Amino acid sequence: MEIFEALNKKLVVSCQALEDEPLHSSFIMGRMAVAALQGGGSGIRANSVSDIKEIKQQVDLPVIGIIKQDYPDSEVFITATQKEVKALIEAQTDMIAIDATLRKRPNNESLKDLVDLVKEQAPHIKLMADCSTVEEAMEAERLGFDCASTTLVGYTKETEGQNIADDDFKIFKQFIDAVNIPIVAEGKIDTPEKANTVLELGATFVVVGSAITRPQLITEKFYNAIK
Repeated sequence: MEIFEALNKKLVVSCQALEDEPLHSSFIMGRMAVAALQGGGSGIRANSVSDIKEIKQQVDLPVIGIIKQDYPDSEVFITATQKEVKALIEAQTDMIAIDATLRKRPNNESLKDLVDLVKEQAPHIKLMADCSTVEEAMEAERLGFDCASTTLVGYTKETEGQNIADDDFKIFKQFIDAVNIPIVAEGKIDTPEKANTVLELGATFVVVGSAITRPQLITEKFYNAIK
């Protein structure tokens, strides 16, 4: 089944834990993916080749793959260079998500080169543009991305303090209106109600991470509410 058909109006669970987080482990992320499947998740977003391989062994769900890597010469860190793209192709991920902001990339690589690399070496793998602005989504469409996501809204200097759910989902609606490629809702969607709303507003599918898979943050919300 084609990935957009499999994920249409469905929930994708982001199963990630960075090195400084308590659940950092490919084994644990594999089990987290099983839990996501049991709870009704239809896809997984995962970080690193080792996590992707483990998750693919545990669940038969589409996997959106990323590799987070810090570089000293750029703020871009989600699938930032050709090195990460090639690794994700080899990992046989179903979709590759790439930071598609207009910021300078590491090693002065261009976003177009990354898109062209996938189109040439693995045209069966779909491409997701992780964006922070509507303009970036429009550029991603022009470059040939298969979909654009709101992943980075509020996480860049230009969009600091923004949230796609603010002002009756004003920013998210702008994404929907701006491009013809599918829009994926991701980023600060921390309640089931918000997830349902973005799907009703036109999201092709919704990605939820921290509200499901980061227990330290979930606990903190309860702690802050009752202290």
